[in-house]
Amino acid sequence: MDPAFLLTALIVVLIPGTGVIYTLAIALGRGGAASVSAAFGCTLGILPHIAAAILGLAALLHASAMLFQVVKFAGVLYLLWMAWGALSEKGILDAQPDRAPASHWKIIRRGFLINILNPKLSIFFLAFLPQFIPADTAAPAVAMAWLGFVFMVMTFVIFVFYGQAAALVRGRVLSSPVIMKWLRRSFAAAFAALGLRLAFSAR
Repeated sequence: MDPAFLLTALIVVLIPGTGVIYTLAIALGRGGAASVSAAFGCTLGILPHIAAAILGLAALLHASAMLFQVVKFAGVLYLLWMAWGALSEKGILDAQPDRAPASHWKIIRRGFLINILNPKLSIFFLAFLPQFIPADTAAPAVAMAWLGFVFMVMTFVIFVFYGQAAALVRGRVLSSPVIMKWLRRSFAAAFAALGLRLAFSAR
């Protein structure tokens, strides 16, 4: 495994994005076990983008302005909806004792949608993965799939770490209504900012 790929992938995964924010929100609202589901959902959402890069669909997405815009604005709307959910007292940061039991499938599905509705991920993998595949590789598609798998494993491990770290301070955070109020606002602002950044991003 190319050390340059591992280092670059690690830096990319460590940079907080929508997946990290979602995992942290779930960890604070639902606890450590739920945050693992969030991390899994976000990681699973990477798989279609890697497949698209391998099959060349990402190149089609990049070439088709209309298709790119449709997927992009679907992602924008979803992120804005997540922002509204974070702001609501009954949203993803709902930590009341009488709240409905967390559905791990629902948490996974939301994390999956957060990543799959970001068309820039497909284009990122199309540009990122081939850089670390030697020109004389007999099966470049297999090599890209392997690098994509390693990237997904790193994503899952790091997201779980973020989630468990947040879960450790969950009790202290939940005991302060003031902190919870500002956390809701902060997470809502983060989701909204990421949505707006995606909206104004170019291919």
